[in-house]
Amino acid sequence: MSTDPTDESAQERRKRGLEKMSEVYGWEFSDGPGEHFAVTADHLFADIWSRPGLSVRDRRLLLIGALTAQGLFDVAEIQLGSALRNEELTADQLREIALFLCHYVGWPAGTTLDSVAGKVIGQQEKAERKKSRPADE
Repeated sequence: MSTDPTDESAQERRKRGLEKMSEVYGWEFSDGPGEHFAVTADHLFADIWSRPGLSVRDRRLLLIGALTAQGLFDVAEIQLGSALRNEELTADQLREIALFLCHYVGWPAGTTLDSVAGKVIGQQEKAERKKSRPADE
């Protein structure tokens, strides 16, 4: 399938956007209502996240930095969790990102990101322990 938006139908573009959203976040996305969702799926994910030149991991690293600089830790938490679940970044790498960003976006923001990373890492470890337990426990 072509990734040139001029060569595909609106339905194909939406499908491509939903597929990229699912890849980026690690869970299945279905179509949603409204113009905001349409722009998110059709433009942001079908066009921007799908462009050649940067991997999903590269884009996520940039996004984590931008979110941290803006103090948007609730959204950063989603990105950190997705990166960890998708095995794009390790727990140690998430911690290193937070320490690195302290020096560029300020110590309070980087420290907050480190706290968010700790929360996400703990949730992931708990989920992994739960999956590895025998069913009769």
